[in-house]
Amino acid sequence: MSELRELYQDMILDHGKAPRNFGTLDNADREAHGDNPLCGDRITVWLHMDGDTVQDISFEGQGCAISMASSSMMTEIVKGKSEDKVKAMFESFHHMIMGEEPGDGTEKNAIDPDDMDRLMVLAGVKQFPMRVKCATLAWHTVNAALEGKEAISTEDEGGMEQRKV
Repeated sequence: MSELRELYQDMILDHGKAPRNFGTLDNADREAHGDNPLCGDRITVWLHMDGDTVQDISFEGQGCAISMASSSMMTEIVKGKSEDKVKAMFESFHHMIMGEEPGDGTEKNAIDPDDMDRLMVLAGVKQFPMRVKCATLAWHTVNAALEGKEAISTEDEGGMEQRKV
């Protein structure tokens, strides 16, 4: 078990120190800002859509290793997926992080098994409720961008408020 925990820690540190798809996206047609003021995490997610498909995605920001790793992994996983698929993936990821069973059948298998295996490194945050917002910030932010929202914050009413552009 300690070897598995060490592997997970190494993956989080790797993505946290060398995030993938980090930087602005010149041809972005959607953008959203995410803020987790309790932890200090702040990110911006840019999307370039081709119809309803995320053709390209990037993010920029600063935050704890969990937030940066989750953002990095999220960008790798959602690239090339349809808007509906990304939203279902968000729901599935959120249930996993919260330690809940998936809701309906749509989201239950939303994330491909290989991608879910990669995301499982973040599943341990459910033991630390304050870190759940760190792990889900990027996912809430990409969801906001898909819905045409300008910004989200973990500390607005309801825990995650989205504001329209």
